[in-house]
This record gives sequence, C-alpha cells and structure tokens, in this order.
Amino acid sequence: MSLASISPSLRIIIAMIAGLLLGAYTSTVYPGVDSLANAFVLLLQMTALPYIALSLMTGIGGLSPDNAGRTFKHSAVVLLVLSVISLFFVLLSPISFPDWDNADFYSANTIKVAEEVDLLSLFIPANPFNAFANALIPSVVLFSVFMGIGLMGVSNIRLTLALLNHCQDAVANVSNLVMRFAPIGIFCIGLRAAATVDAAQLDGLMIYIVTAGVLALLLSFILLPATVSIITPFSYRKILSSSQDAMITAFATGSFFIVIPVVIEKTKTLIKDLGTLHHSFEELPGMIVPISYSLPIGGKFFSLLFVLFAAWFSGVHVSANEYVTLIFAGLPQLFATSTVAMPKLLELLNISGAMFEFFLVAENLIVGRLGALLSVVFAVCLPLLIVTSMVNKLTFKWFAFIRYLILVPVISVACFIGLRYGFEELELHYQGYEKFVDRDFLYGDVKTTYRKEPAENASVKRSSLNTLSRIEKRGFIRVGYFRDDLPYSFKNKNGKLVGFDVEILNQLAIDLNVSIEFVRIFHDQAEPLLASGYLDITSGVPVTTDNSRKFTLSTPYAKQTIALLVKDERRDEFTFWEEVIAREDLIIGIPETYFYKDLVKRTFVHGKAWEISTPRLFFKEEYAHIDAMLFGAAAASAWTLLYPEYSVVVPNPKIPPVAMSFPLSAGDHDFELFMRNWIGMKQQDYLYSIDRLFSYWVEGKR
Repeated sequence: MSLASISPSLRIIIAMIAGLLLGAYTSTVYPGVDSLANAFVLLLQMTALPYIALSLMTGIGGLSPDNAGRTFKHSAVVLLVLSVISLFFVLLSPISFPDWDNADFYSANTIKVAEEVDLLSLFIPANPFNAFANALIPSVVLFSVFMGIGLMGVSNIRLTLALLNHCQDAVANVSNLVMRFAPIGIFCIGLRAAATVDAAQLDGLMIYIVTAGVLALLLSFILLPATVSIITPFSYRKILSSSQDAMITAFATGSFFIVIPVVIEKTKTLIKDLGTLHHSFEELPGMIVPISYSLPIGGKFFSLLFVLFAAWFSGVHVSANEYVTLIFAGLPQLFATSTVAMPKLLELLNISGAMFEFFLVAENLIVGRLGALLSVVFAVCLPLLIVTSMVNKLTFKWFAFIRYLILVPVISVACFIGLRYGFEELELHYQGYEKFVDRDFLYGDVKTTYRKEPAENASVKRSSLNTLSRIEKRGFIRVGYFRDDLPYSFKNKNGKLVGFDVEILNQLAIDLNVSIEFVRIFHDQAEPLLASGYLDITSGVPVTTDNSRKFTLSTPYAKQTIALLVKDERRDEFTFWEEVIAREDLIIGIPETYFYKDLVKRTFVHGKAWEISTPRLFFKEEYAHIDAMLFGAAAASAWTLLYPEYSVVVPNPKIPPVAMSFPLSAGDHDFELFMRNWIGMKQQDYLYSIDRLFSYWVEGKR
C-alpha cells in the first residue's frame, strides 16, 4: 500500500497513535516538537474566526425574512430534541458511580467564591474589533448574526454576497491547505501529550474520566448519528465517515473551534446529496455550526457530569430539585467557557471549590478532547436535521428504528452497569490523611531539638539582651509552636515536626547560622514566654486587634480566607453570611487565636459564638452542639483531611482574608525590623520562596 492510497483520516489516526506511543516510550519532548504542535494549532485558529464570521454573514444575509423565521423555528425544535437526548444520558451517568465511602479530594487550597459571569459583556460586542482581536466567540457570533440580518435588508445584495462567498471560499481553501499538514501536527501533539502527562494526576479522577469516555463514545458513535440516520436520508456510516477528519483533529487538539471550517464544508457536501436545493439551504451549515459553538450544548455537557461526579465524590447528596437547578441555572453559565463556568456550577450545589483544580486536571488530560469530539458530532447532526426538516425530506426507517431501539438501551445499560460493577471491583480508600502526613521538608534542615513543654520558671525574665544578640550568644533559636495547628505545625508519619511555619522558621535558623529548638506550647503561654526572653518567636497567628495588643507581630507572611467548617450534609445552611449571623439557633465555635472579642460581640448579635481552645475539640462528641467552626480556609481544609466527613464552606459575600504573622517579644523593634526585611526577602527569593512553601504545605503541590 502506497502512502498516497492511504486516506487522510487514516493518516491522521496513524500519526496520532505513533506520537502517543513514542511520547509514552521516551517521555521526552524533542526539540522542535512543541513548536510544530503549537504552529499547527495556531494555523487552524487563523482560519476559524474569519470563517465563522463570513459563514454567518453570507448564510443569514442570503435568507429572506420568511426563510429566516422558518429556519429559527426548525433550529429551535431540533436543538431542543438533540439537547434533551444528550442531557438525559449525561444525567443518567451517575448510576455508574459505585457505593463508596466518599470524601473530598485532598486539597487545602483557599476556597474561592465564584465570580459572576457577565453575560452582557460576553455576548454584546461594544467594540467588534476587540471581540475579533481577543477571540470573544459569542460576541463575534452575535455581531456576525446582526451583520447578516442587516444584509437581508440591502437592495441589490447579490454582488455583496458573491464577494463574501468568494472570501469564504478562500478561507476554506486555506483551511484545507493547513489540514494537509495535519499528520505532522497531530503526531507532535500526541507525542507532547504522552510525554508530559503525569500519571499521579489520574489519582481519584479515573472514575470521572472513564465515565466521560464511555458517555462520549455512546453519544458520538451510537446515539446521535443513529437518531439522524433513522429520520433522514443520510446513512449512519455516511454521517460518521464525513465527520471523522474533524473528530480526530478535534480530539487530538482538544478544540472544536479550530475544526469549525472543516465541519461546515463536510456538512455542506452531505446536504448536496439531498438533491437540487436552493442555495440558501446549502449555506445553512455556515450559519448553524458557528452559532452552535457559543451555545451550551455538545461537549459542554461534560461540565454537568463533572459537577455530579464532584458531588458524589464529596459525599454531597443531589436531590431532584438540585437536578432541576443544575439544568436551568447551570446551563446558562455554559454560554461562557467551561473553565469560567465551573466555579459557579460547583457553587450551585454547594460543592467545595477545591474540586475546580481537579476539573482542570481532567479537562487538560483528556476530557476536553472528548468534549471536542462530541461537539463535532453534535454540530454535524444539527444542520443535517434542520435542513432535512425544512425541505420536507424527513423519513422514518422502521427497520433501523427497531434495530437501534434494541441496541441503544442494551448497550447503554451494559455500559453503565458494567462501569458500576467494574468500579466496585476497584479498591479505593481515602488517601487524604496519608498524603498529608507523608511529607518532609521541601528544603534542607538544621540540627533540631524538641521540648514537649517549656522549662520550669520559663516565664521569669532571663536576659536584657535583645533577641538577635540572645540567639547569637545561645547558638540556637528557640521557637514556640502551638498544639493542633494544622497545616502550620504537625508531626509527619515518622514523628518529625513539620509544616508550613516550621519549615519557614527552619529556614530562618539556616540564615542565622544557628540550630533550632522547638517548644510545644499553649496559646496562652506565648505572651509571657516571649516577654521573658525564653522564646524568641512562635509559629504564626492571625493579625487581629487582640493579638496585636499581646505581641509585636512580624510583617505578614501569608493570608487566610475566613471560612466555616461544617458537616457535609449541612453545607447549604451556611451559604450566606447574612443568614448565618441572623440565625439564633446556630452555635459557632471559634478557635481562640481567631476569637476577636469585640468583632464577635458586634457580629453575632442573634447567634452564639463559643471560644474553643483548639480546633480538635470541635470534632469531639461532647462538642456536637456546635454547628460550625469559624476558621481560616487553609487550616480548615487541613482538618478535613483528618475528618473527611466535614467540609469547608466560604459563605457569600467573601470576607477579605486575614493576614498571618509571627508573634515576637513586645518592644523588640530590632528583631521586628530584621524579620520584616527577612520575610520580604524570602517572598522574593526564587529558589526558597515562602510562596513555594505555601504551595507545598497548604495546597499540597510539589
């Protein structure tokens, strides 16, 4: 078989497989591969936006007002039918999730409150040139639609439409020229993807990824093309064969947008098989396919699947009312990109925003590619059904209907039940705690000693030397650390004292060229032990007025968003601060370092706020009357790793974060100035930055 005899689609498939195999085998991205992959994607993007705009202008501009109204009606009905079919299977997919004891993914990220999506700015192009320059697709689509409507009212429009059609043909020719290099581009993309994938990222996400994969195959290769083939003259085989080039390219690149010109041209070719039609009908794909890109259909439905998966994995029960909310309030969010919409979708079901990072991992690994593939098939089926219905060539193939009526339910049930039983065979145990304690210092450490409690008479004034002189004379820095202070100080699985604050202070000892001694203390011991000179510094506390009165505080080294720690099943009771504060039946526990007495007294007028000495008390049975614990989101997230039946909720509106600082001896301005400069230096340090330590100890990232 000669190379010329191999079909373009087969060449792309061979190139993709070869790239994946080579990348997986070598785990190396060779010089030039990344540039070639990016160049191919950019070349495809180069033609996509002009083609979308020209297709919409010529497609709509060539319609009469009557045809435009007819097209809209038929399009709305067909779109609704295909969307309902797809949504039904997406919402049915969670039956494949097994009955496991679930817990939140390991994450101590500061929980983010979702930003509102500005649909007006997204869709209405105040400056069309800006929309084109920044690839704001919904704005470009709306502008092009209005331009097409404007052209409908222009007299002697034939020459104008001919010119625009010639421009569109030219762009299509360029797109076809770029597709000749698809095997090279797809090979490079496949090699890069396989060489750079991190297997560890798949941990815990396989159920979502496998379910999304099965759903994509079911909808793309069976359900949607079968539906079209039953009620139109187009055969199942012809629909898929016409779609395969765009499907493969979209899957390989993870982008439906860049194959829109290919989809339109292939769909036009299929429509010509219906016979001699008016030119306007043959041009309908050029109008329908670009518009479909902006609609919440096709591959965007996978965002809803992820929300249901996140709820299942987090142990959040989704009621029938919440399904309705997800459809009617969630789908409009998908007019934006899935990445923009996901925080809001998670918020709709009151699911931890920490799941967003795992959505990004899954999306970048493969689900984004599956979504692009499904969007191609959806975009092919949509105009075929619309045009066939408009030219009154709908058919009903009874034999095909009966065959698919048997095959589709059997295959669907077999897929979902098979997945469920397959997942049940897997052994999943909660790994959050193991991952949390299975860590050591990111950087080096110094000679370290530990004391379980302060020495006798430690509160007695010992020296008139300032802190820096005292450290130099003693030869080590003495640090107080607080009990139950996750993730700032805790014992790892080997019994070693580690944590965010512990490693920062370890770096301080390294820079002072001294060893370090850690002394375990209670919070109420910090002030007298610092004043006596027994302690030089302690691990961090929130910057509140009460703490500022007790200590000289260093410049802030981190921040914490204020959040509530609650039982999973009670999340929806704590969505808004105003409601939480107004409820007289709630008891809020506040750890003593966060208990700012004046603010608590002013805020919790109707409710009850209890000061507790340690967060650990909140989880004990005798404190079960406390409904929620007010805490920093980062610290609260760390506690959920030990108690996964609890979740972190950041009520709306989001409160400005609280700064964290190290307590120093009151009045020691020399040491305070030194710490201010040292923390500033460490925040700018490229190799040993505090931000990197925060990412490691608090966010759980390497």
